[in-house]
Amino acid sequence: MKTAFAFALVVVLTGCGPKDGAENKDVQSVEELASDPVRLKELRQQCRTDRATLGDVLCNRVAEATRKRFYGDGDTPYTPLKEPPKF
Repeated sequence: MKTAFAFALVVVLTGCGPKDGAENKDVQSVEELASDPVRLKELRQQCRTDRATLGDVLCNRVAEATRKRFYGDGDTPYTPLKEPPKF
């Protein structure tokens, strides 16, 4: 009786464990998204129209990849003009 209860408890707790990420197999990393502009553009459009279906994790990665492509590595310093503009 005790072994049956222990076995049932193990089975139930195994089902309640953390997910292995099978539903997020197609979620790409930020670097992969930043290197593929066509896929990034498609996902940005999908996040705009149907964020609930794609999920916050993917849309946040898309936003971060877009920011990374726009700003680059961030090492470029600001270089002002030598002469001020003439209006």
